[in-house]
Amino acid sequence: MKVVVLTGPESTGKSWLAAGLQQRFGGLRVDEYVRWFIEQNPRDTCLADIPEIARGQLQWEDQARAQKPSLLILDTHLLSNILWSQTLFGDCPTWLEPQLLSRHYDLHLLLSPEQIDWTDDGQRCQPDLDERLGFYRATRDWLELHRQPFQIIQGDWSERQTQAFAAVATLLDE
Repeated sequence: MKVVVLTGPESTGKSWLAAGLQQRFGGLRVDEYVRWFIEQNPRDTCLADIPEIARGQLQWEDQARAQKPSLLILDTHLLSNILWSQTLFGDCPTWLEPQLLSRHYDLHLLLSPEQIDWTDDGQRCQPDLDERLGFYRATRDWLELHRQPFQIIQGDWSERQTQAFAAVATLLDE
C-alpha cells in the first residue's frame, strides 16, 4: 500500500486534488474528519475539541488502512491537527506528534497558497495570504525536520493537478 497525504494551508486545493487523484489512480480516499466534526457541532471549535478531532481522523485513517488498498489518499492527517491547534489555541495535546510519527506515509503533497485565490466556505479562517504562508512554512519545516518525503505543489489549478498526478504516478511506478 502506498500512502499519499495532501497537506498545507486551507483553500489550496487539497480536497479537490484528493478527489482527482482517486479518480485518476483509484485507491481509497479519506476525507477531513474536522469538516464533519464542525458540521455536527456548529459552534466555535476549542482546544478541548482537538483530541476528539484527532482521534476521529485517526479512526477514519485506520479503517481505510485496514482495507489494504493499493493506494491510500489522505486529504489530511494529524499534522494539520497539530498546526491548527497551535495556530488557533497556542497549544496542542502532546500525544499527537508521537502518534503521527509512528505511522508511515510514502509521500506528502505540500500545497502552496500562492497563485490561487482563497475561497470562503464557512469553515475557513485564514483569508490573509501571509497567514497561509506562515502555515505553509510551518508545515514544510515540520516535514523537513522529521525527514518526511514531500513534494511542493504550486501554480494555477492546472499546474497543481499536473504536478500532483506526476508525483503519484512516479510513486506508484517505484
